Amino acid sequence: MAKTKELSKDVRDKIVDIHKAGMGYKTIAKQLGEKVTTVGAIIRKWKKHKRTVNLPRPGAPCKILPRGVAMIMRMVRNQPRTTREDLVNDLKAAGTIVTKKTIGNTLRREGLKSCRARKVPLLKKAHIHARLKFANEHLNDSEDNWVKVLWSDETKMELFGINSTRRVWRRRNAAYDPKNTIPTVKHGGGNIMLWGCFSAKGTGQLHRIKGTMDGAMYRQILGENLLPSARALKMGRGWVFQHDNDPKHTAKATKEWLKKKHIKVLEWPSQSPDLNPIENLWRELKVRVAKRQPRNLNDLEKICKEEWDKIPPEMCANLVANYKKRLTSV
Repeated sequence: MAKTKELSKDVRDKIVDIHKAGMGYKTIAKQLGEKVTTVGAIIRKWKKHKRTVNLPRPGAPCKILPRGVAMIMRMVRNQPRTTREDLVNDLKAAGTIVTKKTIGNTLRREGLKSCRARKVPLLKKAHIHARLKFANEHLNDSEDNWVKVLWSDETKMELFGINSTRRVWRRRNAAYDPKNTIPTVKHGGGNIMLWGCFSAKGTGQLHRIKGTMDGAMYRQILGENLLPSARALKMGRGWVFQHDNDPKHTAKATKEWLKKKHIKVLEWPSQSPDLNPIENLWRELKVRVAKRQPRNLNDLEKICKEEWDKIPPEMCANLVANYKKRLTSV
């Protein structure tokens, strides 16, 4: 049945005016050439709402019934990596045909949003206890304590840009729920390997690691880069060196070398790259390098060192100032 054309506001007002003059529905309908039911509906609306224009309409009904919404939420809650296409197919099997856009709108109405899955270290129970112990011991440390730390790490630099990411549906404060993260293990080889350090005052020296690094090479890297970086950054007396528990870092010869140089080392929990703010700088460096599109490994090394020096000290200071948030997350 075709939809009839709505009466204009002038005609509706005229119907009401004639009705106020005392005429009945049939008389008005005959005089204006309209249906009696139409005249009656307009007059009843006027009596109830004191208006002849259309009332605000609620819009199209939701295509997904409450039962379907509950099913979607149950699936996403159990498997946050479920895609919109998966949910479309599941609803189709249940007899409801919707688009991926409808699925996305429904999830957002329920308080979820699509986010990049956070990468976290693959932890054993011993790692969890050590991380928790470290966080509890340092949670109330003042910002001045972290300003004295010289953070360091190695990273792999890809010639062809940044690795892709994965997305999950999660609530605002559930970034580090195990279901919403991607476990990672310590990186292996790469196109080039870099050692770097930084403090709240800025970035230190960046060194390319050539070949396979052993304890002797690591001590040579520290000798050529660590103390010069500390002097350049004006760390002053009482500064603390941070590195992870890689076997080359914790070797007896390395510990003796650090002790001989009177370098205090921060006790560090294993499998805790998320506690090292230099990871944020590595990410920043990779984004900057990817934009410049290096052509070969030598070009990659050159661009890395240039972009590392360009990282503003304000960014370094901000990472250190917010260090308590990392401990709170643990």
